[in-house]
Amino acid sequence: MTTTTVVPPSGAAPVDLARGFLTGGAIGVSSAAFTVGCILGRVPLIVAGPALLVAYALLFRLAGAPRRAREGALAPRTALALIDALEVRKGEATDVPVRFDLSVVPDEAAAFRVRITQDVHVSELTDYRAGTVLVVRYPPDRPWLVRIVKRPTPEWEDRAADAVLEPAPGPAAAAERQDGCAWSLTTLLGVLLGASAVVLPLRAELVGKDTGPPAGRPAAVTSSGTTTSTTTSTVTGTVTSSVSGTVSFGPGRSVLDRGVLREAVESLTGSADGRQALTVVVREQLLTVVFSPAGVDAAAFDPRSLPFDRVPALVEEAGTTLGVDAPRSWQLSAQRLSGALTIRIDVAGGGGSASLEADGQGVVVRRGPAR
Repeated sequence: MTTTTVVPPSGAAPVDLARGFLTGGAIGVSSAAFTVGCILGRVPLIVAGPALLVAYALLFRLAGAPRRAREGALAPRTALALIDALEVRKGEATDVPVRFDLSVVPDEAAAFRVRITQDVHVSELTDYRAGTVLVVRYPPDRPWLVRIVKRPTPEWEDRAADAVLEPAPGPAAAAERQDGCAWSLTTLLGVLLGASAVVLPLRAELVGKDTGPPAGRPAAVTSSGTTTSTTTSTVTGTVTSSVSGTVSFGPGRSVLDRGVLREAVESLTGSADGRQALTVVVREQLLTVVFSPAGVDAAAFDPRSLPFDRVPALVEEAGTTLGVDAPRSWQLSAQRLSGALTIRIDVAGGGGSASLEADGQGVVVRRGPAR
């Protein structure tokens, strides 16, 4: 009996490392795109994440089609094999892993030894003992991928029952390839680089993203305060006090951010019902509310009744439709001097200044073009 030494791949090939790196990159990009898209509310990123992963899986499948076709064109080779040794591994399922050392003896090729691991049903463990002759099958171009045929044809079953085989000399080649840590590290590197390619260009938006304040606290408020002024009438001698409250916002934060203006106003009015205001003045990073003096019948209004959701749109309309080039500043003032609540937005820029007025519902009622 002539023998040969089968040497299976012992580590990850460069092609496998490149494939692992690309797979990790696709996973990193798709996961980061989906996560960042959900945080920033960007639908294209949310859709692109899973779509990229699906596209890569299809491409990976298509790229491997020629190799699978070549392997499928080679008919597997059937041979007899002698169990040199075996070891039953621990398992809790009905199929337990068994490590076999086999001497494979093909009809038209040299014998070789190989070590494989294959699951065996617990009820069939007694059929596998050292010295037993089995029927195996393996690809002719990869003989180390030997698999035991559990239900051979009658012809091969009779041959195995009558055959007397001798162990092949030499060590058994392990069929399980040991990729080591190179493949894992390469894949992890691909994941990290792929995620970084998505996160780094959007880091400014992610850092500045307002994730919402704790319940009961105004969003993005950095400081607030109230001042009291006292006025004495020279005609009646009556002393009145008016209170104004201010809320300022830190750098990178705007009163136009969603929910910020409403919560800032509520932080000044508190939970008291009926606290009326004479004037509400809003700038990019400052809110001022002048409250009605106690005991004075004035044209006041509830500052919590302002159309907060309409304010960003009104400011944008004032800055883009009134002929002011490159607006540099804006101010919103709300008063009820003429009986109805009036919201006025003034903008100033290189093209002069302009104003826009809206009613208490945020509907524009007058425009003052740039002059």
